[in-house]
Amino acid sequence: MAHLLDHMNPAVAGLAGSKIREVANEGMLRPDTLAFWFGEPYEVTPEAIRSAAMASLSKGETFYSSNLGIPDLRLALARYLTTCHASLGVTPGTDQALADRIAITSAGVNALMLAAQSLLTPGDRVLAIVPLWPNLVEAAKLLGAQVERFPLQVNPLSNRWNLDIDKLLQALATRPKALVLNSPNNPTGWAASAHEMGAIVAACREYGVWLLSDEAYDRLHYGAGETFGRAPSALDYCLPDDPVIIANTFSKTWQMTGWRLGWLVLPEGLSEPVGKLIEFNTSCAPVFVQRAGMAALATGEAPIMSFVNTLAERRAFLIEALRSMPGVRLPEADGAMYAFFSIAGQTDSLRLAKSLVADHGLGLAPGIAFGSEAEGWLRWCYAKPIEMLEAGLQRLRAALQ
Repeated sequence: MAHLLDHMNPAVAGLAGSKIREVANEGMLRPDTLAFWFGEPYEVTPEAIRSAAMASLSKGETFYSSNLGIPDLRLALARYLTTCHASLGVTPGTDQALADRIAITSAGVNALMLAAQSLLTPGDRVLAIVPLWPNLVEAAKLLGAQVERFPLQVNPLSNRWNLDIDKLLQALATRPKALVLNSPNNPTGWAASAHEMGAIVAACREYGVWLLSDEAYDRLHYGAGETFGRAPSALDYCLPDDPVIIANTFSKTWQMTGWRLGWLVLPEGLSEPVGKLIEFNTSCAPVFVQRAGMAALATGEAPIMSFVNTLAERRAFLIEALRSMPGVRLPEADGAMYAFFSIAGQTDSLRLAKSLVADHGLGLAPGIAFGSEAEGWLRWCYAKPIEMLEAGLQRLRAALQ
């Protein structure tokens, strides 16, 4: 076996295993474990979406589609995006122009990998705002890029996750090949403000730095006023020819994690080469899954906002309860679906997460899974019913005692 590994691509052989999955594998051996480790909604995909997929299968839509996706889905996505982000190069009346820049992918993670494959070559410098979902960093490393980490910090006065935008702009002035941005952020929940997102896009334009913006949680935002349910997006500020690639997914907003359907918004001129790249990866997303995506978009804003309101209630409940516990530190953040917290005196998050599973049946994600900056922290997905959250809180209280 060792001999065979010696002949593998070293980047593949050296890929780090998921520490979230490491905890989950142990927790699955205990039937009564309450699992909050994965980032997915508790509720099944809405019926209208499931019915559209079943109708497609009943009609026999089991064949290949275009590499870039069904034209009707690309146009529906363009209309959805122009409604959410009507500014600069994306305005009402330009739906078809935007649709031509959209590529449908087999999951959001596939969108991210396609973007990385499109941009990165061995030795490229990539700046990543961290802590960060590990796939984003490992994809760059797999392609031979050199990742430089730019950490978020907790402001001690406001107790909020904070991006030092001035230092980031200085770092962009050194002209790395790309900046990886996940906003709202997994695991912290931090989300770039409108000012920060605009400044980042402008700097990438000025310095010729590619921006890979992972916006999987863009609708899961709990800020005040117009930002509730709609986080600032790179699409709000970029022009059609800016070096910006935006990746997104149906998984979170429409509760479709298992469907594996995502998309990319590309600069003008990149759709054709990315379409060829899709051919070499997956050929295309399944037609019946794309029909489900069309049905999701057709349901409109009401179910999205209902879901966001539900998450906001669960979020408020969990955060208040966690902060009432001695030794728990939980900074403010406006987005995603996670409470990211630390416990005084606990510095080994993997060991802590495993002990919570083994001794109390409580399944949380260890911070170290998201990088060294997150060591000592735990991530709790609150996209679960309040009664399930309360049961998990009781187990954490018992552990702290």
